This record gives sequence, C-alpha cells and structure tokens, in this order.
Amino acid sequence: MALLKHFSTSKTTAVMALLSLMLPAPAPAEAPSAVAKSADGRLALVAETAGARQNSASQVTTNSPRQLIEPFFHPPSELATNFGRYHSPLLFNDGRRVTSASDWPGRRAEIFREWMDLMGSWPSVIEKPRLEILSAIRRDNFTQQRVRLEIAPAQSGEGWLLVPDGKGPFPAVLVVYYEPETSVGLNDKQPFRDFALQLTQRGFVTLSIGTPGGNAWKPETGSASCQPLSFHAYVAANCWQALANIPEVDARRIGVTGHSYGGKWAMFAAALWDKFAAVAVSDPGIVFDETRSNVNYWEPWYLGFDPAQKRPKAGIPSAENPRTGAYRTMIDRGRDLHELHALIAPRPFLVSGGAEDSVIRWSALNHLVQVNQLLGRTNRVAMTTRKEHTPNPESNAQLCAFFAHFLSSAPAQSH
Repeated sequence: MALLKHFSTSKTTAVMALLSLMLPAPAPAEAPSAVAKSADGRLALVAETAGARQNSASQVTTNSPRQLIEPFFHPPSELATNFGRYHSPLLFNDGRRVTSASDWPGRRAEIFREWMDLMGSWPSVIEKPRLEILSAIRRDNFTQQRVRLEIAPAQSGEGWLLVPDGKGPFPAVLVVYYEPETSVGLNDKQPFRDFALQLTQRGFVTLSIGTPGGNAWKPETGSASCQPLSFHAYVAANCWQALANIPEVDARRIGVTGHSYGGKWAMFAAALWDKFAAVAVSDPGIVFDETRSNVNYWEPWYLGFDPAQKRPKAGIPSAENPRTGAYRTMIDRGRDLHELHALIAPRPFLVSGGAEDSVIRWSALNHLVQVNQLLGRTNRVAMTTRKEHTPNPESNAQLCAFFAHFLSSAPAQSH
C-alpha cells in the first residue's frame, strides 16, 4: 500500500493536468442508424449516435500527450533498483553478458528462437491478406466500415475499420478483444473499453478484431501447430499486413493494443512481430503469477494446450489440477514473460495496470528499461496504475496519449 500511495502521489501533476482538460466531445454531424441486420440475421452494421451514450472518449480530451504520459516512465524510488526474481535477459544462455548494443541482436535472436520452439512455429505470414468492405457509414468525425479479413490460411474474421476524416497517411492501431464491437464503442455494457473509437477520434486509423473463430475458450487455430496465444499473435501479424496495405495508413506507425485477454494478445503480438511500432496493454498480467486467477496463461486457450494431457478444470494450477503444455515447460525451465518484454525493445511499451498489474510489476519492467538503456534509449517503458481491472477515463486518456506521443508525428525508433 505504501508503494501505491507513493506512486499515486508522484503522478499528481499529470493527473491534475489531465482532469483539467476534460471536455465533452462535439455532437456528431449526423446520426447513423441504430442497428441493421443482414437477411440471415448476422450483424452486418451496428452504429449509434455518439451523443446518445457516454463513452470515455467523450469524457476526456487531451491536448498535450507528452505532458500526460511523461511522468509514467519512471518507477517509484522504492522500486527503481528492484529486479525481482527474474533472470536477466541480458545474459546469454552460456552465461556471457550482453555488454553493448552490438551484442543485443544475437541475444534477442536466442530469446526469440527459444520461445518459438516452446510455443510452436507459425504458418507463413500472409503478405497481402484479403480485406473486403461489407458496409460503410459516416459516424462522428470518421468513416466506419464493416470488414471481412483474411486472418490465417483458409480462415477469415469480421471486424471494424475506422478511418478518420482528412488526408493521410495516418498512424494506425490494431485493437484486439473478445469481439470487435466493444472496441468501437458499440457495447454499452463495457463503455470504457472502446479504445478504437477513442483513437480514431484522435486521428488514428483503427482495425478492431475479435477471437479467431469467435470463442476465446476454444479459438480456431486451423492447421497451425503453435500454442493458441502464439496463434493470436500470428493473426495480429496478418492484421498488421492488412493495415500496412491500406493507402491511408503509414506502415511505419502501426501500433497494437488490447484490454485483459486483448492485452495478453497485444503483448505477444508486439513481442513476436517486430513491425509493430508501439504497444499498450491494459491489465493483462504482464508476468506469470499463480496467485492471480486472471493471470491465467496456464489455461489451454493460452499457453497450456496439450493434446496428450487435459486439465481437469480451469483455475490456478495445483497438484490435483496440474500445469500442462508449453506453460508447464516454461515454468519448469524458469522462463517468464519479462523475456518477451525484452523482445519489444526499443519500441515503446505501456502497461496500463489495474487489479492484475499493480506497481510492483516494475520489478519485471526494470529489466526492459535496462535493455533499452543498453540500446541508447530512455523513456520507452511506461506504467500507469488504477485500482480496478476495468479501464476508466483517466487510464484511457493516458493510453491514447501514449500512442499520440510516439506515433502521431513521426515513426517510433525501431531496432
């Protein structure tokens, strides 16, 4: 609690600046239709008047992204030198230490290869995925398009492509979640998870997609032989390709984000596909933690898939309900997700922490800070905190400010 209090106090200036800038969004120029369904009953187009609901974009508007995000690049002093129980990613497997930027590509390749071996290899990334526009409508200050996208060989999914008014090319963000409607503000039950809507209102092209196959507990992975969470990252790589092929998008400035399950997905996507220019994750559980039931990487729909052994039930591993699949091997070998964080360097990484990712997660993030420092980069790792798992107007404004700071005006530095 003392750490939380310190962390909150040290950010007072930024929070007060953010709150002072809360302004209502302008009313939309025209009100789109409420709901339209295709003849077979499937959702073909969903839209609603922006002024008819309160979303987080209408509650918070920021004018100084750098000023809002800058205080969150540093841990509280009590954690500044805390590296936790995590094995340094700057040590090669043979014990040699990475001592210069020129050493890092070799160590990075070692980490990447080991994780891909643990999780299984990907199919070939699709260079030009098919993207079909099913319908389009004007909404607020952008065009909303229902799209069908080739996300894997012989597999497609529907989502939403939002394109802001004006002349591109624009920065873009892939937004991943259970289903795409929440991300574009079409789910009143989850009003603060509308990341795509907020980003597009700030000048970003956004592509929102949902679980491959539609069931997050039984995702469709086709003929792929990799763990489901790695397959999600593969799908994200194909979505990056789709965005990069859109004329209105600057391919050098494509980020990825998601909340909870979507945060796990986004983190793995950025770590395993280095063309994403920046990543922000909202309370996914950024390291393995078997004291938190929602940090459930052990489940078969994430990293615990094992055709030879099924878990008796979902839940925290125990003697009666053991670990399975790649997750069991990772734990047995002392691996943890801070190694995947290292693969993201030197690209910007924001953790929008809540109930699952409290300020103590800096003990893992400090390893990523070290990698960035070795590469000559500072202020590339940020963490904000809130008490609840659910995002709120303040955390959403910080997330949008992060992307605006790093992607709006110039490409992020890449390795």
